[in-house]
Amino acid sequence: MTMDTTGQSPPHPSPHTSPHTSIDPAEVEKFSKLAAEWWNPDGKFGVLHKFNPVRLAYIKEQVTARLARDPLVERPFEGLRLLDIGCGGGLLCEPVARLGASVVGVDPSEKNIKTATVHAHEQGLTIDYRAGTAEDLAAAGERFDVILNMEVIEHVADPKAFAATCCSMLKPGGLMFVATLNRTLKSFGLAIIGAEYVLGWLPKGTHQWEKFVTPEELKEWLSVAGAKILTQSGVTYHPLGREWKRSNDLSVNYMVVAEKT
Repeated sequence: MTMDTTGQSPPHPSPHTSPHTSIDPAEVEKFSKLAAEWWNPDGKFGVLHKFNPVRLAYIKEQVTARLARDPLVERPFEGLRLLDIGCGGGLLCEPVARLGASVVGVDPSEKNIKTATVHAHEQGLTIDYRAGTAEDLAAAGERFDVILNMEVIEHVADPKAFAATCCSMLKPGGLMFVATLNRTLKSFGLAIIGAEYVLGWLPKGTHQWEKFVTPEELKEWLSVAGAKILTQSGVTYHPLGREWKRSNDLSVNYMVVAEKT
């Protein structure tokens, strides 16, 4: 870290003053208002608590298989530097930290970061939480073995530029996970009308359908940025078991893992 002429470390760039930021201030404000809800499994982020097991299983399976890690050991991510961009309250940061990764969690909402920091401390976990943006990290030359980009890209102002910025922080051979929503009539009916207005799983206005991302768009953006999609999976909700499971249906929720080439 460089020092200024007074001998003091310069402050971290503000997420609101970055010259080329992809954040959408309205989206940041929306989630900041909900910061206290992150760790309530029956609260407004309850759907993410139910979603987490399938996300974590996918991440662990792909990281161990593609980065030659033993999935049977207690801490298979030991030695890996991992970024969770748009980390919210830390719902993914904590379990991947327990798997051994050195975790950096970044979110433009200072309220989210405060919530995440307090909760990690209560759990006895050391996680490097920062209020900032992907552009801040890239400008500082940060590099990671794994980047988690989960349910974020559909909330940024410029998703193509955001994808490129995230890819620029991957080490060669590094992996980036992207989870998002497909822009289809089915996703409008289920993810917005159903989840937000009928079932009340998410606060109304959480998503904007026109900002959903098709798999073809995501593939193109990642390819231009120097990353190749290795595999993809749909995620569907099974009401009888009240759980999320992976599937071949990419028409609503889906996840991909891409490798920096």
